[in-house]
Amino acid sequence: MSDNEMMEQEEIYSKVLRAGRRTYFFDVRATKAGDYYLTITESKKFTNDDGSFHYKKHKIYLYKEDFASFRENINEMIDYIIEEKGEEVISERHQKDFKKENGLDTPGKSDVEKSEIPRNSDSFTNINFEDI
Repeated sequence: MSDNEMMEQEEIYSKVLRAGRRTYFFDVRATKAGDYYLTITESKKFTNDDGSFHYKKHKIYLYKEDFASFRENINEMIDYIIEEKGEEVISERHQKDFKKENGLDTPGKSDVEKSEIPRNSDSFTNINFEDI
């Protein structure tokens, strides 16, 4: 059997979810024994300095014996996030007026520079290095 035929035989059912720079592929595939399993692939597009681009992919293989536990865990995590934060997207990318809770959202500052901004002088402890 050629590689092409093997690929056609293996891919049973597919769906694609595009989400900004990420694309998720959900593929039902067949094992050599003829049973089915699921692959979930995250593909993220990156742009090189010269304008060309490349993709990084991460893949999860999910077998039938793990479906119930996986579904239970994913549903629990989704429910937790929605209960805690709601369904509204909260991020710099999605909201023009987004401000970080820690107040370190200083335009033009790098993450290193931001981390060097003292939050409160009371939060520092004097240390005598000679004692160490």
